[in-house]
Amino acid sequence: MLEFINLTTISFALMAIGAIGVALLKKPLDKVIMLSVLEAGFFLAIVTFKYLDVALIAAILDPLSIIVFLLALMKIDKIRKSKAMEVK
Repeated sequence: MLEFINLTTISFALMAIGAIGVALLKKPLDKVIMLSVLEAGFFLAIVTFKYLDVALIAAILDPLSIIVFLLALMKIDKIRKSKAMEVK
């Protein structure tokens, strides 16, 4: 049983859970949480396969991608609110 549960399996499970969560959840903050879970699994997979130079870059760029994702969500919300005001 312990041979099946290793870091690679855990990292792929985290990536799958995060991807499914981002695709299925509706609330933007829930999507950000699932994106963080997906990125944690991706980072763990990079470290498991011993690409430590890529892991360093991923550790630096992951927070930036979440900030860009949040900015995009805020822009989409602003556009939706403005279109809702035009309809009324």
